[in-house]
Amino acid sequence: MPRPHGFRYEQRGPDTVHITHHNRPATTLHGARAAQFLAEVEAGGADPQLVMARWTGNYKRGNERTARDHPRNRR
Repeated sequence: MPRPHGFRYEQRGPDTVHITHHNRPATTLHGARAAQFLAEVEAGGADPQLVMARWTGNYKRGNERTARDHPRNRR
């Protein structure tokens, strides 16, 4: 499974974080959620791309193989 890529985050002010995916807005976090996100990203324990994918909900859901094998998606 390929690792997520293309995520970026920008902290705007003390309590707002904007996360983009390939330069398109993915989500905006405010207040305590923004602080929790920043603490998790800056802790360095996990890959920041994986953390941002999880926080935005843009991560593999487990049905990709099923969808790939569907007759409509075969090439």
